[in-house]
Amino acid sequence: MSSFADQLKSEIARIARKEVRAETGALKKANAQHRAEIAALKRRLLETERALARLARNAGRAGGRASEAEPQASPAPGLRFRVAGFASLRQKLGLSAAEMGKLIGVSAQSVYHWETGKSRPRAAQLASIAAVRKLGKREVQERLAA
Repeated sequence: MSSFADQLKSEIARIARKEVRAETGALKKANAQHRAEIAALKRRLLETERALARLARNAGRAGGRASEAEPQASPAPGLRFRVAGFASLRQKLGLSAAEMGKLIGVSAQSVYHWETGKSRPRAAQLASIAAVRKLGKREVQERLAA
């Protein structure tokens, strides 16, 4: 009787292994497919990040330093901003940061941030800066006095 029980037990174990193998085979195939999809998505993400970095580098070369907090608005055609040029304009006119800010219509802190490269002026402010560029020392003093 013992050998019959052992044979029954081994047959049940064999059939159970066969059923488990059939069930896990489908899961293994699905798992392999999901892993392949994940790997493909990771490759696409890496390519997209590289392309974005390339675009940011090209935009940085073309327009100076782009601010991360503020999306780059398209300035009026022909208007560009250079940190060194803005600082030299203020020195050429003999103005303090507060006076320059008053002329443009911004705070002295904004002028300081523009000169240090921490931020960039908006399109409307670029137009004001362009207008100030065309003024001489006397005209600037008259506008500040008014």
